Amino acid sequence: MLMPKRTKYRKQMRGNRRGKAIRGSQLSFGDYGLKAMEPAWISNTQIEAARVAINRKIRRGGKMWIRIFPDKPITKKPAETRMGKGKGAPEGWVAVIKPGRILFELEGIETELARAALLLGAAKLPLKTKIVTRDAFASRL
Repeated sequence: MLMPKRTKYRKQMRGNRRGKAIRGSQLSFGDYGLKAMEPAWISNTQIEAARVAINRKIRRGGKMWIRIFPDKPITKKPAETRMGKGKGAPEGWVAVIKPGRILFELEGIETELARAALLLGAAKLPLKTKIVTRDAFASRL
């Protein structure tokens, strides 16, 4: 699973999900990408499930980049615990996703196969996504 090797602090504040992605909103490495269309927290297990689904579909053809990393710790209090007595213990890690962020990129495979693989990966994620291509970015410039 993806998680940081070490962090400065064990617990983090929740933050907000407003705004659009400024960094990581363009294809940088591959020809096809999966772009987030709404804000969300994506856990390390969800990222791993999407990665496995995409890799199974492309069957060692081409190359894949994961453009997100779960570096935010999420805490949880035990079940049936009364209110108060501080914040819960860290449970897992999430990546903060804002609209416009590129999640995965693919290169070196045909368009139909890339589209099918990214659709399988998108089914594992808890947000609406869109498939983008390199030529779509080039036509806007």
